[in-house]
Amino acid sequence: MAESEEEVDVLVQRVVKDINNAFKKNPNIDEIGLIPCPEARYNRSPIVLVENKLGMESWCVKFLLPFVHNKLLLYRQRKQWLDREALIDITCTLLLLNPDFTTAWNVRRWVLQQVLRQCRPRAAEQKEPGEVELGGAQGSPPNERLRRVLRDEMKVCAEAAGRYPSNYNAWSHRIWVLQNLAKGNLKILYDELSSMKLWVSTHVSDHSGFHYRQFLMKALVAELSRATDASCGPSQDLHRSHWPNGDGVGPAAAEESRTASVPELFGKELELCTDLIETYPGHETLWCHRRHVFFLWYHWRKEQSQDVGRQPSLLNHTDETLSGSLGASAGRNVQAMDVDLALEESKQTSYTQDSKRLKRGPLQLRPGLPSEHSFVTKILSGCRSPEQGRFAAAYRKWLDSVIGQ
Repeated sequence: MAESEEEVDVLVQRVVKDINNAFKKNPNIDEIGLIPCPEARYNRSPIVLVENKLGMESWCVKFLLPFVHNKLLLYRQRKQWLDREALIDITCTLLLLNPDFTTAWNVRRWVLQQVLRQCRPRAAEQKEPGEVELGGAQGSPPNERLRRVLRDEMKVCAEAAGRYPSNYNAWSHRIWVLQNLAKGNLKILYDELSSMKLWVSTHVSDHSGFHYRQFLMKALVAELSRATDASCGPSQDLHRSHWPNGDGVGPAAAEESRTASVPELFGKELELCTDLIETYPGHETLWCHRRHVFFLWYHWRKEQSQDVGRQPSLLNHTDETLSGSLGASAGRNVQAMDVDLALEESKQTSYTQDSKRLKRGPLQLRPGLPSEHSFVTKILSGCRSPEQGRFAAAYRKWLDSVIGQ
């Protein structure tokens, strides 16, 4: 066992390197845990990688956590310089041990801002003093670098959200990444919505995950409306500043933007809510999500019927943290980024309505107030859970008092 300060520093630096090498060796790690081991018994790395499982011997945590924590604080206080790769490694290790550490998320966000600045086309003399030099794939095209960064950040956010329930920092960081690295990109929004089905189906009490789906729903509705408007206008340069190569609309995104519709989007989301509510009775989070989705659908229908020029006030009336900077890209078209954000495990065991054991018939693409009342009546008639009955009655009361007026 290392005792001196120099030995501890060498040990911890080796452990940090081993952790990051494990993720590079196997990007599909789907489980992380501690191996009970009060002290180091062998002269070997405490990081164990078996197939897609990563284990860490517990004795090294008391050395590892203070080390990476102090390193990051010294960097934030400008008392120690760290390059981009070191910042990524340290924050990755720190979030592995403490997924809700706000400073680590803020540092990753700052590093991403530097990546965006260097990927934007600009003269060399415009480079700001003190800006971090991008390590690694310096010679790779900006689009490819952003795709890789976006994919890695989504994976880090998913891991942190799975290890810490209702991880506000992880989900907020995920929203920020989409708003800044993939704003207005229909394909990425669809990929995220699809990959999140499996996650929310296994975390039915985690409101933060459904909060993120609500952000995706509002972003998709806004972008589908803009895509429809832009098809009649000359604007064709969505987000060119972030994607210097100026790729055009790819076939996948073009097909989705052409065939997808807002009623279908809401219909599928309410169908997902129905599946989860009936499969997992008594979870208030599911009823709150259904209420939010139907509220968005109701006001979108109201906007369409009144033909008010698609003003965003009704659609984005809720928490502005969700909507963020979506309105900044109004009047622009959709540009595709050929990246698959769905996790590998989500691809293998993806959650779809077709895979449910109990099917209730064809998908209802245009939900309405009568169908919602019918759903509540069905739940109450066969309800055996007191909590489920209470939530269903509260939802019906909300429909009558808010929507039915």
